[in-house]
Order: sequence, then structure tokens, then C-alpha cells
Amino acid sequence: MDVKDYIRTIPDFPQKGVMFRDVTTVLQDARGLELAVDSLAGLLDGVEFDVLVGIESRGFLFGTPIAYKLKKPFVPVRKKGKLPFDTVEQEYSLEYGSAVIEMHADAIKPGQRAVIIDDLIATGGTVRAAAKLIERLGGSVAKAIFLIELPALAGRENLSEYAVDSVVQFDGE
Repeated sequence: MDVKDYIRTIPDFPQKGVMFRDVTTVLQDARGLELAVDSLAGLLDGVEFDVLVGIESRGFLFGTPIAYKLKKPFVPVRKKGKLPFDTVEQEYSLEYGSAVIEMHADAIKPGQRAVIIDDLIATGGTVRAAAKLIERLGGSVAKAIFLIELPALAGRENLSEYAVDSVVQFDGE
């Protein structure tokens, strides 16, 4: 089996016409989790970077074991109001409205190269917001990696100034 075999598809969630790609089935199987972590870590072979930045919340689930495995620090990016120290924030657009993410103001040091990780790339809006936070703190984005990519939603194209890679792709939404 490969990682794609462990991902459950739930039709019409959260709304009719959407094919939701559920990673809880990857996490619930020891072999699936091992494959996911190893496959994601493999996307970083030859990439020079200093810190792994995970986007709430599933980016934490995959990013933390990869940071541990590669002996790199892990930085969480969270929804506004969830971090206890001084933060920098970035607003970004959603399909219907906007949202705000934050990072601790001391999380990225000037000159650090960061890898952004999340479970899924759709349009790329959240990742772009995380990249802006990293850059505002003086860092740069070495790469953005994802377990799942939905090519039809053009996230890779919307992040064309960054190196983007994914383990599996699903056609459609």
C-alpha cells in the first residue's frame, strides 16, 4: 500500500460537491503514519533549511515528527488568539470572507530558511499567509510540502514563487 491508499474520501463534506480528503485514517494506522512521515521527510532530501513551520492543525500532526526525525526546530502557525506570547499576524482571504493566522514574533530569526508543512494544499491562501509571516520576520521559504495536493484548485500556481511539493494528488476537489 502507498499513502494514498490510507486516505479516506468523504463525498459532500463539508458541503455538497466537495470530496473531502480525510487524513485521520492515515494517522490511525501505524504503517500509514510511518509512510506519510517518511514520504514527507523524503520531499526534503537535499533541501537546506533551518526550521519547519507547521500550519494549524494538521500541519502540526505531520510536521512535529518530521522535525524530530530531521533534528530541526518546529514552529507552529495558529489561528488568531491561540498563541500566548507576542505575535505577528497575517490576514488572508477565504472563499467566503477572511481569516487571520499568527506566529510568535521570535519564532523565525533573520536569515533562517523555513520549510512550511501542511496536510493539504488547495488554493494556497493559508500557505501564502504563513510565508508572509516568515518573510516579515526576516526569514525565507526554502520549500512548502504537503501530504495531499488538489491540482484543480491551483494552489501550486498560486505559490509559483516558492518550491512546492506533495506526496499524493487527487483530481477534482
